Amino acid sequence: MRVALVAEQFLPHMNGVTHSVLRVLEHLRAGGHDVVVVAPSYAPAPLGGLVEDVVEDLDGVPVHRLPAVPLTGYPDVRVAGGTVARVRRLLERFRPDVVHVASPFVLGRRAILAAHQLAVPCVAVYQTDVPGYTAKYGAPFLEQLLWARVRAMHNLATLTLAPSSAAVGQLVEHGVRDVRIWRRGVDTVRFCPQHRDEQWREEVAAGRRIVGYVGRIAPEKQVEDLAAVADLPGTRLVVVGSGPEEESLRRRLPGAHFAGFRTGADLARIMASFDVFVHPGEFETFCQTIQEAMASGVPVVATGRGGPLDLVDSSRTGWLYPPGDLAALRGRVADLVGDDAKRAAFGAAAHAAVQDRTWHALGEELLGHYRSAVELSARARAPRHRWPV
Repeated sequence: MRVALVAEQFLPHMNGVTHSVLRVLEHLRAGGHDVVVVAPSYAPAPLGGLVEDVVEDLDGVPVHRLPAVPLTGYPDVRVAGGTVARVRRLLERFRPDVVHVASPFVLGRRAILAAHQLAVPCVAVYQTDVPGYTAKYGAPFLEQLLWARVRAMHNLATLTLAPSSAAVGQLVEHGVRDVRIWRRGVDTVRFCPQHRDEQWREEVAAGRRIVGYVGRIAPEKQVEDLAAVADLPGTRLVVVGSGPEEESLRRRLPGAHFAGFRTGADLARIMASFDVFVHPGEFETFCQTIQEAMASGVPVVATGRGGPLDLVDSSRTGWLYPPGDLAALRGRVADLVGDDAKRAAFGAAAHAAVQDRTWHALGEELLGHYRSAVELSARARAPRHRWPV
């Protein structure tokens, strides 16, 4: 197949969206499919405004970079400029069989509109609960407006893919049609219990149990809730990541160890060295770090809302606690750090639970969704769009 992959965010900015896009690229290239990426540029915008897009090469995949500006307060997040017509021209030159739009909002919306105008099948991947973030950023009055935008975008796509049953239900509740589930894979070679680093554990915790968090240090992750477990006897809280709330959290949690932003083998080593993984965020459509902790043999304590509901089998691979109940969060973590046998059993069950969630399997499932989108488009638009020879 010929796949145009439009990414709202991309390298060098690493987050959940970028990570999943990279794994999709790997799978498509390994299968012999032709791929092009359209993404925001991270180069400084020239004086005089936006210019033509720049084409880069990423291991044989052309990456069309559209000039972009940083989002206020988030310099690592870029908002691409340009028009629907500009994206349409890129698609016309490539002539894709399907357009894959990752976490659409600004650039992704233009891509969905362009694909619709060209009668090309479009798969929109819902990954970020932007409307749900509004209360955390002090603008709850925007939630319904943003849901109207999400609904309009996704209903213009041929198919919408959501990563969890909670996300599917949320989209359907807000009027999005043709929603299917497509989860995320996990690298069970990189993330595994064998990478546990006892020397690092001793340096950081000096014999104490390690309660770890990995993710953005931002309001939507509810990182302030980590204070509920920061002073548990016999433990050390470790925070891995960066973000706009980092300095505030450092002041609030003076006894915690802040490891900064980590990736690759370094992240896998730290993850496997935790005793318990905690994620307090209530706005996760999936939560890849939970799956990586499980692959590392680490039991999870997470809020019982959104993506974690599908990932954590409460009382077997970890614990889910009622959203907002910080006493329950503290109690569940204390339960695991205080019981070596239970913690080991939960960790082993967590590791076993994700062994079949490989990126290869999820990539093959994604190709099935592409084929479904092509078939749906063919039925909806007869004759189906064909590029001129």
